[in-house]
Amino acid sequence: MAYDLIVIGGGPAGYVAAIRAAQLGKKVACVEADRAGGTCLNWGCIPTKALLKNAELFHTLSHRAKEFGFSFDNLQYDWSAVIGRSRTVSNKLAGGIEFLFKKNKVDYIRGFGAITAPGKVEVTAADGSKSSVEATNIIIATGAKSRPLPPLPFNGTTVIGSKEAMVLEKQPKSMIIIGAGAIGVEFAYIYNSFGTKVTVVEMLPRLVPVEDDEVGDALEKSFTKQGIRCLVNHKITKTEDKGTHVEVTVEGAKETGTLSADVVLVAIGVLPVLTGPGGLQPELTDRGFIKVGDRYETSIPGVYAIGDVSGPPLLAHTASFEAIQCVEGLYVDGHTPRKVTVFPGCTYCHPQVASVGKTERALKEEGVEYTVGKIPFVAIGKAIASGEPDGFAKLLYGKKHGELLGAHIIGENATELIAEMGLALDQELTAEEIHATIHAHPTMSEVIHEATLAAEGHAIHF
Repeated sequence: MAYDLIVIGGGPAGYVAAIRAAQLGKKVACVEADRAGGTCLNWGCIPTKALLKNAELFHTLSHRAKEFGFSFDNLQYDWSAVIGRSRTVSNKLAGGIEFLFKKNKVDYIRGFGAITAPGKVEVTAADGSKSSVEATNIIIATGAKSRPLPPLPFNGTTVIGSKEAMVLEKQPKSMIIIGAGAIGVEFAYIYNSFGTKVTVVEMLPRLVPVEDDEVGDALEKSFTKQGIRCLVNHKITKTEDKGTHVEVTVEGAKETGTLSADVVLVAIGVLPVLTGPGGLQPELTDRGFIKVGDRYETSIPGVYAIGDVSGPPLLAHTASFEAIQCVEGLYVDGHTPRKVTVFPGCTYCHPQVASVGKTERALKEEGVEYTVGKIPFVAIGKAIASGEPDGFAKLLYGKKHGELLGAHIIGENATELIAEMGLALDQELTAEEIHATIHAHPTMSEVIHEATLAAEGHAIHF
């Protein structure tokens, strides 16, 4: 069967590309090996947020109940029900994507896709049967998978990646997490909240190393208070899987020695998932991602690549952005595709972390003159009323023109508050324009208004 477009991969890049092309009147097929929604809906963004909600609720009830006027005689949780809830949420949303395919008349083909020639895709189904489909254009949106630590291969039980961390049948008593990026710190919060003894090992000087330095320091302080052991600036010199547990030898600023845990979660990054074996492979970058041009084209004529498989930023929302840009570049007359430049980064541990734009570290390295507006949540009435006074908002404005250069938030609702800052950065809004925008009281968003005033030297409430 001939199509205008075949999309290989059904995650936030793939399903968005397929649906948008169908909306533009094109005949579209989406080939997906697992289930619609990709890693994000099935094994990433969505199920982890369900687990985080459970963890936050249990942590609040077990550690802060008295503060809110509650008491419990025998507070318990059912681990299998906690895991089950996250799977139910994922299944519901994946089913929603399948419904959207039907609604938009996108043919949904289950199997592994391999490009055998320009315009031709061979699909291998789960039973091994093969079929072929053809299209004028092909988009590769196959995503990425957990990167293993070479001396410590994944085994699904004692050495796991993020996927296995979501469905462990038995909660481990102890866990070592290697890597303190978004995935590492989110699982650290989840497992610690339910009583697992968690140690995070990070070779760089701070947790969430891509974030502003002050944010990383604040998160480490909060995690330590919660009982999470944070070994930043530590390298791993030896690992040994003992079968029933794993031993990891570390060397660093705080200590040198051997750690032991029931489970090691490796969260050191991802590898691209390339299309099926035996087919044509586009040119790759030095890091193994598919190399793309300004219109997301690969080295194979008529073949494009979007989302994680084409490299950073490795985020679901940037993948969806690229999907729209690529498809409209193909099928909307006069549309010049945009590449990702400004994008929010969100980490959903507690306290939440969110940012957009430049860090203070980057501005110093670039020699850019700037002013800082920083306000703690303790100065915000809604934060106090909600029992969430920890954290701060830190806004960076250009000294010459007053335009927003970067925003960094750690605290309650940070991942929701960052949207305003993304819009402000994209539209090159100034401190004067932001502080002239009334922020409702009482809301957490007042921390943005107050931090802007602080950058101008006249904060009212701090």
